Amino acid sequence: MTVTEPTLLTGAPLASELRADVREDLDALADDGVTPHLGTVLMSDEDAATAFMDRKHEVCADFGIPTTRVDVAPDAPAADLYAAVERLAADDEVTAVFVQVPFPDHVDAGAVRQRVPAAKDVDCFAPANLGRLVAGDPRITPATPAAVLHLLRGYDVPTAGQDAVVVGRTTAICRPLANLLLARGPDGDATVTVCHSLTADLAAKTRAADIVVTAAGTPRLVDGTMLSAGVAVVDVSVNRVPDTTKQGYKLVGDVDYESTKAKAGAITPVPGGVGPLTVAFLLRNVVTVTARQAGLQDAITGPR
Repeated sequence: MTVTEPTLLTGAPLASELRADVREDLDALADDGVTPHLGTVLMSDEDAATAFMDRKHEVCADFGIPTTRVDVAPDAPAADLYAAVERLAADDEVTAVFVQVPFPDHVDAGAVRQRVPAAKDVDCFAPANLGRLVAGDPRITPATPAAVLHLLRGYDVPTAGQDAVVVGRTTAICRPLANLLLARGPDGDATVTVCHSLTADLAAKTRAADIVVTAAGTPRLVDGTMLSAGVAVVDVSVNRVPDTTKQGYKLVGDVDYESTKAKAGAITPVPGGVGPLTVAFLLRNVVTVTARQAGLQDAITGPR
């Protein structure tokens, strides 16, 4: 039976609950004289990356979390980026470090990863943290994959025994998410297929899926003809495309929303789906790593 009125997977209500928990934890840390401090590094002049970084700092300001922001010119030597990360890593005032990806081609991503201390890592960027996640024992869960899983759980979309397709293979989102969906536990136990630009017959893979998550950064890559009835669709990407009705641009996802909504059982809006939760989970991770460094894991409601 074709589903004509899908459940809209909006992130704002769930994010509001998570943010309330974060405020309680910040108060608990403050009672012990501990204040989280987020340090960020951006080496990009792309509008989307800049806007996302702006949003992180705005939200931290709303919560009274101090921040240190370092912007490195995209054409600067890679050594400038490495040095910026090293400075934040060595700064005793900075309790949490976030480095925006992707990097310019001349930057060695592995060299950046090695410079992010595992104890301050808020996005599973450090090799030790990424390795633990792949091994099924995550110390920290990246904000966007955590947001996707929380969204599915919050709207009662089961993962256990389901066929899940992740479209994209980035190390920041797609690969960690695939491992989390595959892991044993309440948000996992799915059978997972990861698709990418060289996947043969993407449509055949997505039509066989119960859950489709896209994070490829390609506008309208997936449409309704590529999906089965009742599928849950989570569109992580926010892409800018020209707006033919007016001068400027509009925001769209990897999924063609209009052709998909009549097929899907549940679908995220773009924007308004994963985004609000991603920012909330970044806050959650900043608080978590700060509490661990201070030995105050038991004082917070979030992950210990």
